[in-house]
Formats: sequence, structure tokens, C-alpha cells
Amino acid sequence: MGLRFSVLSSGSTGNATLVANGETTLMIDAGFSAKRIDELLLERGVSGEEIQGILVTHEHSDHIKGLGAVARKYNLPIYANEKTWEAMEKAVGKIAEENRRILGTGETRDFGSLRVESFGISHDAAEPVAYCFYDGKQKLSVCTDLGYASDKVKMSIADSDVIVLEANHDIEMLRMGRYPWNIKRRILGDMGHLSNEATGELMSEILSGRIKRIYLAHLSREHNIPDLARMSVRGAMEDRGCFYKDSEFKLCDTYFDRPTPWDTVADL
Repeated sequence: MGLRFSVLSSGSTGNATLVANGETTLMIDAGFSAKRIDELLLERGVSGEEIQGILVTHEHSDHIKGLGAVARKYNLPIYANEKTWEAMEKAVGKIAEENRRILGTGETRDFGSLRVESFGISHDAAEPVAYCFYDGKQKLSVCTDLGYASDKVKMSIADSDVIVLEANHDIEMLRMGRYPWNIKRRILGDMGHLSNEATGELMSEILSGRIKRIYLAHLSREHNIPDLARMSVRGAMEDRGCFYKDSEFKLCDTYFDRPTPWDTVADL
């Protein structure tokens, strides 16, 4: 079957992603109610009983809203680093001791033939991380909620086949929007979220013949729209001399209200 994934839903109101390889199925984050997560899983033909664990990126509510409820309902282990566990303790509620798993930042762990690597990112959370997934030579990276792309981030995702990558906001839409200035300053800062322009700049630095698809994720419903995100990311890449054909590389959408179709990483 190979390495495949579906972004169940992504945006400012909630986030969850499925990654599977035929042997193992993992979920990244659970930022919706347990009922809504069940609905999203059903749309992709998966039940909670098929999931082997939940990987947590950080403790913000749009990533852990249903985490405790889903873990208890299906008796699932939760993997997070120690500081994230401390930060989300009250929000998650009682979790069976055997399901409280530590996956340290920078640690690599095998789930059967599916290998997972955690790496640190810049965001205003206790110890936020993103993840790379490996199945043989196939590699998928899921990287959202970062204020800027550090050298470590670039190195971690550069040799991926497919990347789920944040393109949170259009800078001018954010500046002209209704949010108070302290919130705007947070989003625009190094501990906030990547803008369309910043995502395009990052891609122009790491794009290679191996990377075939980028899924633009965590779009703000207030300060971005998919067409603008794609256009702005592509424009920023071209402004930096990074030209490509759609047949060689594609920018793909994610959605705040529905899953993306299953995508097989090897189907390049």
C-alpha cells in the first residue's frame, strides 16, 4: 500500500491528520470534538479502533480539543514530549498511565514499519514539534504552527516527497482585519504562524526534484483563502527565481470542514 495520508481538517478552528502505511495508522492531533473526529474518520473509511496512537504537536486547543475523549473512547496511546504533557494535562483529563507516552523532541520511533521523527519548531507553546514519517524510501513531513522556518526545519523537511506545510495568512488581510493588534503581532511574530509569502520563500529554498506536492495547511478563515494562498506562495517562489511546471510540482489544498482525499506518497 505504501505511505499515505489524509488531512482530516486543518485551520484555525481545528486540526487532525491521518498517516498510514497498511500496517500502522496514526493520527496527528485531535483538535475537534470526539464526535466530529469520528465523522471525519468515517469520511475516509477509518474507525477509531484502527488507529494505533495519537501524536501531539502542541497543547493549543485547536490541536487537542478532542484528544482526551478520543483516547479514552478507543483506549489509544498519546505521544507527546514532557513539556507538552505538562501543558495539556488539565485540558486532556484523565488518561490511563499506560497510554501516557513520551516522545521527546528530536526522537525517532518505529511503529512497525512506519518510522516517525519529531523535530522542534518555533511557536508560542511549551515545546512545539512537527513530524516526519518514513516508510522505506518514502517520506512525508507534516509541519504547521511555526513563526519562522529555522535551519533545522529546512533540513528536516527538505528531502520529503510530500509536505503538509502551513500557509496561515495573507499579511495585508491580517493587518487590515478585525483582530486586536496584540493578536496580530503574535501571529506575525517568530512564535506565530507562517504567512503565504514566508511559505513561498521557504519552498524556494528547499524545492528539489524529489518534492512533488505541498499541501497548504492551517489557513486562517479570517485572513486567507485557498486561491490566494496558492497564488501568493507560487508568486513568492517565482520572485526568488524558483520556476516550475504543474506537471513537476503541485500546490494542493486542505480544508477546514472536510478531509482531503487519501494521497499515496509513492504515487508521484
